[in-house]
Amino acid sequence: MNKKFYIFWLPVILWAGIIFWLSSIPDLESGLKQDFILRKIAHILEFAILTFLLIRAINQENLSIKKTIIFSLIIALFYALSDEYHQTFIGGRQGALRDAGIDSIGILLTGLVWYIKKRNPVPQEVQGGGRQN
Repeated sequence: MNKKFYIFWLPVILWAGIIFWLSSIPDLESGLKQDFILRKIAHILEFAILTFLLIRAINQENLSIKKTIIFSLIIALFYALSDEYHQTFIGGRQGALRDAGIDSIGILLTGLVWYIKKRNPVPQEVQGGGRQN
């Protein structure tokens, strides 16, 4: 396998594996009073990270930024839906479309931030603190 795979695609696969592993844990609860909110924030963050890694990997394929983001969003959403389906087979867990919807918040926010960042790059004067002679 080439270096590009290890740098860009292996993190996607590893992160998807972590999501799968976490979804395989029965009765995953923190025991804290705010458990519900913490789990929903975790849903948003884990799929925001997956989407970021997908955009980063697909971006290496020399597609337009719009195609890169669209493909990334579709893959991440499909994985969110398959993750919820996977949870229907785990004792103490239940798959819920509502959770896939919560996952999609992280997916869409990441896609939007990436699009805005690539569409309106920060001028070099702002990045470097001024011109260099």
